Amino acid sequence: MDRPDAMAIDYAAARANMVESQIRPNKVTDPAVIQAFLDVPRERFVPPALRGVAYVDEDIPIGAGRYLVEPMVLGRLLQFSAPRSADLALEIGSGTGYGTAVLARLVGSVVGIDSDAELVRTATANLAALGVENAVVTEGAFLEGCPKQAPFDLILFSGAVAEVPAAVEGQLAEGGRLLAVEVADGVGRAVVVRRTGGALSRRIIFDAATPLLPGTARKPEFVF
Repeated sequence: MDRPDAMAIDYAAARANMVESQIRPNKVTDPAVIQAFLDVPRERFVPPALRGVAYVDEDIPIGAGRYLVEPMVLGRLLQFSAPRSADLALEIGSGTGYGTAVLARLVGSVVGIDSDAELVRTATANLAALGVENAVVTEGAFLEGCPKQAPFDLILFSGAVAEVPAAVEGQLAEGGRLLAVEVADGVGRAVVVRRTGGALSRRIIFDAATPLLPGTARKPEFVF
């Protein structure tokens, strides 16, 4: 991956180009989602050495085996999530806080969790620096969600999992939407899970080559 001189980059222009070349062409039409991508400085959420490539259409490594999800994938997940201004959202796998910051512009409040304490500290600092006051990131296990704050109107996995845990699905409010990329046999597929009338429904919405969140791969089964 090339690393252009970050000092020579017009980041506002790079954001606009990301939206016009990656977000809009991939069926993202919600004006609020598009504006959120234009407003949040993605370069602030990657390591300094990678700021020059913060807007490429790839997953960007942020350390600890983690990645900033490809803009197109995040954009499509948010489009399908149909965010509402009164929603309480849970983001699982907040990393450095980029998805949290984008979500915070679309919903009433966001609870972010991450299993890496250093990333939690980084995300908290990044959100504070940008003046994001309706979101908090705390340390927690990816597969457990955040039962103390449940139920949630919107749940977003910012990273792939082998399968969405039942414990997390159980934290979805009536009328709620859960978005995740599930990986099986090396193939990633984005899914939307909805709770309607107390029952859960799920639908595959698109393919996505999103890296797995650490510790969420399916454990091998023993064969006797």
